[in-house]
Amino acid sequence: MVKQERAVRTRRAILEAAGAVFDEHGYTSTTIAMVLERADVTKGALYFHFPSKESLAQAVLDEQLPLGAVPPQPCKLQEIIDITFVFGQRLLSNALLKGSVRLTVDQSAPPGVDHSGPFRQWADHLVELLQQADKQGELLPTVQPRDTVELLVGAFAGIQLMSRALTDRDDLAHRISVLWSHILPSVAVPGLLPRIDAAPDRGPRVLATMP
Repeated sequence: MVKQERAVRTRRAILEAAGAVFDEHGYTSTTIAMVLERADVTKGALYFHFPSKESLAQAVLDEQLPLGAVPPQPCKLQEIIDITFVFGQRLLSNALLKGSVRLTVDQSAPPGVDHSGPFRQWADHLVELLQQADKQGELLPTVQPRDTVELLVGAFAGIQLMSRALTDRDDLAHRISVLWSHILPSVAVPGLLPRIDAAPDRGPRVLATMP
């Protein structure tokens, strides 16, 4: 049991270190030596968990969806909104998430690293929530869940890149709020709009309710 717990901690330390290094340098310029130095582990420990740089990058990418988890909400549109704000808030300080996002948009990653995976995973997850919203009567009849979700995922990717370039993501919450102010009237039934919270400080407030 002690060995298992140690192995879990070591794996997490390597992932967090790799996330930080990938975020700072991108896939091509990152080396295993950089990750070893940041994680302060032996080469044997790293290769025990990740046999290659490609497998390490893939593991960092695979951590993205869980880091966007939020408490369920009766209003599924609110739950989707909460995901975007919590994700944006965690991007300010979570090195692993930063690295995962950098790899997602890093076109230099080799074919063995599926950097398109997070786009598909987020789309599938949000389509399911939007379909639930539709069943609950939250959506306008013209809304096509897949089209709407792919627009949202693409727009979110774009505004976080712009926010990083311009302000190191300091204004990301504001940009997310502006995004929703444009999207919500085109997808939500009018009676629901006054009850939806898409204020810029939504992320910290949701995170404060989570363990």
